[in-house]
Amino acid sequence: MASAATAPPTPNNLKRIVAASLIGTTIEWYDFFLYGSAAALVFNKLFFPDSDPLVGTLLSFLTYAVGFAARPLGALVFGHYGDRLGRKKLLVLSLLLMGGATFAIGLLPTHATVGAAAPVLLTVLRLVQGFALGGEWGGAVLLVSEHGDARRRGFWASWPQTGAPAGQLLATGVLSLLTAVLSDTAFVNWGWRIPFLLSGVLVIVGLWIRLSVDESPVFKQALAQAEARRAAGTCEVEKLPLVSVLRHHWRDVLIAMGARMAENISYYVITAFILVYATTSAGVSKQTALNAVLIASAVHFAVIPGWGALSDRVGRRPVYLLGAVGIGLWMFPFFWLIDTGGFGNLILAVTVGLVLHGAMYAPQAAFFSEMFATRMRYSGASIGAQFASVAAGAPAPLIATALLSDYGSSTPIALYVIAAAVLTVVAVGVAKETRHRDLAEVEPAADAEPAAARKADARTA
Repeated sequence: MASAATAPPTPNNLKRIVAASLIGTTIEWYDFFLYGSAAALVFNKLFFPDSDPLVGTLLSFLTYAVGFAARPLGALVFGHYGDRLGRKKLLVLSLLLMGGATFAIGLLPTHATVGAAAPVLLTVLRLVQGFALGGEWGGAVLLVSEHGDARRRGFWASWPQTGAPAGQLLATGVLSLLTAVLSDTAFVNWGWRIPFLLSGVLVIVGLWIRLSVDESPVFKQALAQAEARRAAGTCEVEKLPLVSVLRHHWRDVLIAMGARMAENISYYVITAFILVYATTSAGVSKQTALNAVLIASAVHFAVIPGWGALSDRVGRRPVYLLGAVGIGLWMFPFFWLIDTGGFGNLILAVTVGLVLHGAMYAPQAAFFSEMFATRMRYSGASIGAQFASVAAGAPAPLIATALLSDYGSSTPIALYVIAAAVLTVVAVGVAKETRHRDLAEVEPAADAEPAAARKADARTA
């Protein structure tokens, strides 16, 4: 019989937990993506004004990439304490850090005011953003995965994933509105600050909702079992969950990293780099490019739960592979459509790209959660996801912009994404299907034999 700690949540309680994770991830991704859009549109003028326009954009994207560099550190720190103290406490902290850094960016002096100190301050705050997001993702998806109905885990766990397009939608929508109602001069002078300062209000709402939910019942059960085993002297607890992850789940970490390559790279090429490519190579206005991303992000939000539900029926791997293969095949048509300069073609290019991305992103939450045992799940899922982001999403807009600058063509950029798709197909292809795995498993199976051997040795002695 299930204990009170592990009893299934009521439908209303589960919906509240999903809402708390979704709203929190939406706010955090809003903050993160807002920086990416601003980097493409105004930061090159405000913080790197002495550079050539395209070089300024490269430097702006370099500070954008710095945020990704801090994400593995966030994954390590938040994963460690999340596996020891619980998911909820760390999610509250990540939201405060992200919101505070984003609000502070809205108050930053520019290069014209303080000179070289401006990009330095911007980089520091970007590091704080990356650190917070590195811990956010793992906790948000685990809180839902460990609460939800196992038969529909892919569906419920995909809802925190919709926080990415929702945050993109919110960030792009606010920027699109401001660029529509303000002159270019007004937007560059002060209008760009408004979306960053708005983050302060959003964080208050997110905290109110997050503080109202319960800790994961699976984690509470695992904690109680670990305490009982320690009291009985039948368990040796690792001081660092990271040690357990690298000892028992190193293969799963590598698979998670490989699985993220096509998903992460394609997303930032489609949503961030397009603001550079469409405006400089295809002659599309900033407003038109932002509107295309806005419409496509709405579709992206809508399809993610559907892909998650499909993964409950056919498995995580088939849906993930469909997205990886699809995104590789779509890259050349993607750029051909943008090159036409037509608004309808631009919408089609971005929308199809994000729908295919959703086939990878939707099952990812459940897939990664199911790879790891409870007492090291926060660390394992976060490390696998965030270490990959350093090699994937972090340099993607930078690499794409450099390729465009060097070759003046979209062909090398398309080949870059296709290569990432091949890596993802290989990684997911060698992975085991996980959709029937029990998340209540506290320790990896590999621990069972050493524990039994220790008990036998003790009896013999």
